[in-house]
Amino acid sequence: MRVAVLGCGAVGSLFAANLAELDDVEVWAYDVAQPHVDAINAHGLRLTGAGETLGRLTATTDASVLPACDFGIVATKSMHTEGAVAAAAHAFVDGAVATVQNGVGNEEVVARHVPRVIRGTTFPAGKVIEPGVVQWDVKGDTTLGPFEPQPAAPEEIARLADACTRGGMPTSAVADARPAQWRKVIFNAATNPVGALTGLTHGRVCERPDLRALVTAVVDEGKAVAAAQGITLDADPEELIDHAAQPGVAYDHKASMLQDVESRRATEIDYLNGGIGRFGREHGVPTPLNDAITCLVKGLEASWER
Repeated sequence: MRVAVLGCGAVGSLFAANLAELDDVEVWAYDVAQPHVDAINAHGLRLTGAGETLGRLTATTDASVLPACDFGIVATKSMHTEGAVAAAAHAFVDGAVATVQNGVGNEEVVARHVPRVIRGTTFPAGKVIEPGVVQWDVKGDTTLGPFEPQPAAPEEIARLADACTRGGMPTSAVADARPAQWRKVIFNAATNPVGALTGLTHGRVCERPDLRALVTAVVDEGKAVAAAQGITLDADPEELIDHAAQPGVAYDHKASMLQDVESRRATEIDYLNGGIGRFGREHGVPTPLNDAITCLVKGLEASWER
């Protein structure tokens, strides 16, 4: 099996390094960060923290050199999906492409460029601490299923899920991945921007009663939007939020949006709270808190402009 990971930041690196440990999988990685790519090619891709791995793979900043692949795994920030998949689409003429990104709406973008798409969601998290080295902060499960308008075949999805699981990333192949996807979207939309706006880690957000109440209110809006689409969540985001807040789980974890804010990078707010608001408007469900949070984060981003 040949797999190309598009976007080899924290999450992409977790998949790339673990899959590269398998004898029957050849891994390529496409990323725009030249120092990271150079380090991977010279020394391998190292994971530390929750898992210790050194994956040997081929990385490139030039998508045109990607060979034909059985699978793609898109792990870029959501705002970079279009560019990354368009550049690499030639590699997946006969393959299937999965997205394991945050938010909603990525599958629709992928489907504009490749024939078969896999809807995915993943909970492992970490951060790049230096070129070629990623700290694995949080372990978790991944769910893959067909993107309904343009699906990959069930046997393809099962094959990719099996490889990920054997590589150390527990992954389930399901008939409908929307319940898992929306569980994570709601989880992220309720916690990531609150951490980004306050500078607090996940655990510190949850131990403040005022902020924890805000998180619950945002969760409730997301649940209402999911229900309006006929989606029954596969787990309660509230329980997952409280579990992650425990010491030894993700108490000290800085959400990706907080990492973006600290580095003054564009956030994925349009695909998290903005996405919930967009689907809410389509289905007649009011989302005032998600809309307000979207405005606040976009205002924060605007403050960096000169």
